[in-house]
Amino acid sequence: MYDSFKPGEIWLDNNGVHVNAHGGGILFDDGRYYWFGEHKTEGENGNFANVGVHCYSSRDLYNWTDEGIALAVMPDSSGSDIEKGCILERPKVIKNNKTGQYVMWFHLEPKGKGYKGALSGVAVSDNITGPYTYIKSVRPNAGHFPFNVLDIHYGDSPSLGQRFDGGSLPGNIDTLNILGRDMKGGQMARDMTLFADDDGKAYHIYSSEENSTLHIAELSDDYLSHTGKYGRFFPGRFMEAPAIFKRNNKYYLMMSGCTGWAPNQARSAVSDGIFGEWKELGDPCIGDSMHTTFHSQSTFILPVQGKKETYIYMGDRWTPQNAIDGRYVWLPVRFEEDRFFIEWKDQWNWENRDN
Repeated sequence: MYDSFKPGEIWLDNNGVHVNAHGGGILFDDGRYYWFGEHKTEGENGNFANVGVHCYSSRDLYNWTDEGIALAVMPDSSGSDIEKGCILERPKVIKNNKTGQYVMWFHLEPKGKGYKGALSGVAVSDNITGPYTYIKSVRPNAGHFPFNVLDIHYGDSPSLGQRFDGGSLPGNIDTLNILGRDMKGGQMARDMTLFADDDGKAYHIYSSEENSTLHIAELSDDYLSHTGKYGRFFPGRFMEAPAIFKRNNKYYLMMSGCTGWAPNQARSAVSDGIFGEWKELGDPCIGDSMHTTFHSQSTFILPVQGKKETYIYMGDRWTPQNAIDGRYVWLPVRFEEDRFFIEWKDQWNWENRDN
């Protein structure tokens, strides 16, 4: 039994097996936490989706019970979008209180096509632990421009027919007009998260426009599609790995730069509304001398139930040469006015998180 967190260490579940839920997120439901994440396998091939989305449950966040595979990939040669060997990343689950269903969204790349697809997949279940039924994959908001678009995006796109490497661009993001290039077929969507607000509205937040710009998109009332209302933020800043949370009626984002599996310096931002105006706050990591987000990448920031002003930074320490050995970096979040900060701790629990 665990009674503390040890960031970066092997974390065993109830069966004595290292928790296998990478790039994940947590949903609190009926007195229990549910952790959904990518199930990795051994070796470099383990970076592909060979199994699916794993689910674990816990009452105290220290000790986790294996609930099995919530969403399984389909067999080889099935022709499914989620066929074994596809890329299925950063699954997040939220509950729709109107329908009673649990809705999962994830970044999806069809098998054998690298990262060219930039799709978002959605699955649904009546039970929180699954099994989830895969519904579809889309590029979000086809045929719609964001509400905060510049006039230039309505014109011709000089990037029509071009693809870029996802970490840089050969010119200005607005001049290239990648947004206009993709308007008809839908916007690119890679690293992503979900957020359900207090009023029941839900949002899909994802890296778009060749990873150069973050989109925040409203979901339909059933959370299964996009409404066409969305905004583009931080154009040209190349932010991925978004994690969002709300505190005192303000919205906060934590993100990383785009350096593949290699960790980099974190970014943060705050806004009075989900659709902005977003103000960058800089690196929230205190004492991170290597500027690598404590050798991790953000995936989720969890508000802890029943503990006022208690939030947990959840990060992944990727090991792409042996994907199954990826570790988890969970650290307490503290606040100073409208900013949040994260400091390294070798070991911590609720009682000593501020020491």
